[in-house]
Amino acid sequence: MRHFFRLSGGGNDFLALAEPIDDPTPAQIRAWCRRRLSLGADGLFLLHRSPDGALMRHFNADGSSADLCLNGTRCAVRLARHLGWTDNEIVIETGAGLIPGSSSEITSVTLALEPPGAPEPLKIEVDGESIQGFRVPVGVPHFVLPRPDGVARAPVASLGQRLRSDPVFGDVGTNVDFVHFADRNRMDIRTYERGVESETLACGTGVMASVAVGVSQGDLELPVTVLTRGGFRFEVSSWAGGHGDLRWGLEGDARLLVEGELVEGAEDLPEPPPWC
Repeated sequence: MRHFFRLSGGGNDFLALAEPIDDPTPAQIRAWCRRRLSLGADGLFLLHRSPDGALMRHFNADGSSADLCLNGTRCAVRLARHLGWTDNEIVIETGAGLIPGSSSEITSVTLALEPPGAPEPLKIEVDGESIQGFRVPVGVPHFVLPRPDGVARAPVASLGQRLRSDPVFGDVGTNVDFVHFADRNRMDIRTYERGVESETLACGTGVMASVAVGVSQGDLELPVTVLTRGGFRFEVSSWAGGHGDLRWGLEGDARLLVEGELVEGAEDLPEPPPWC
């Protein structure tokens, strides 16, 4: 049996193993993350103590690794507090670098981040239609599509799936964000996440990438309140770091849901049929 935790960051849900003796295999991760057949989750992360605070390794639901998942990182801060590794502040080491985090409230976690890179305008042809968006690096790739008419009818499943694997993004693909800049300080977002291969209820890196697009285009100014499909609101703000360097803060809900044991058989599942 394996001791596990289940956490949710604004509706983005994760399984977590704290200082496991051995790493799970990609096949085990895929099995555990399959909804209705096992525990089900958008991803899984491993958390170890480190000289800097804690070391996190994140895996998508399909078993692939990802350098960064900001909602997962916020959940890692929450779990570290639950485990007694910190009273409030801790630095999480990720594949994209060190990220300071704080958890002053039981379900609220804030990360201090470098601002995203400059958005790159990009036009893609899809079935004869020209799709205009912005490619933004945030530790993992994102393609942001502003929608002046709102996100309620955004074709997240169909267009998101098509764009996720467009050849322009190479073998790694991209996450796809559909966003509406409601006013200067508010944004709505829906995200199709690679590795999950579906729309998720929230995406922290997608929030950061999309706010960066809004700021660069003059549609937003910090602080920005972001409404996600899960119903939670994220706050993106800015302040000067310790050496006067600019930092963006990402604050939102991150909560511990379940602590338990993975029993034998939780991973004993068939692979999905090839036509799924």
